[in-house]
Amino acid sequence: MPRTLSIEVKKATYLDGYKISILFNDGKNKVVDFSDFISHNNKVALAKYKNLTTFKKFKIVDGNLVWGKDWDLIFPVWELYRGKIN
Repeated sequence: MPRTLSIEVKKATYLDGYKISILFNDGKNKVVDFSDFISHNNKVALAKYKNLTTFKKFKIVDGNLVWGKDWDLIFPVWELYRGKIN
């Protein structure tokens, strides 16, 4: 039985605004624009990510793109992979 590849984020590069270029472990690259999510999010705990300096402080942990010490902000990898987040 063939083994399926688990999709993971391998590299993420800040572009501009709220756009990040994301490279996945299968070689696919997507540019994801987080601006709609950021601008329409009214949760007080996430308001700090409207500041671009804070937004740019993402990291890759265990194949996920995350923000914050306690993973304040994280998106399903499959949403990043398709290039559109909900």
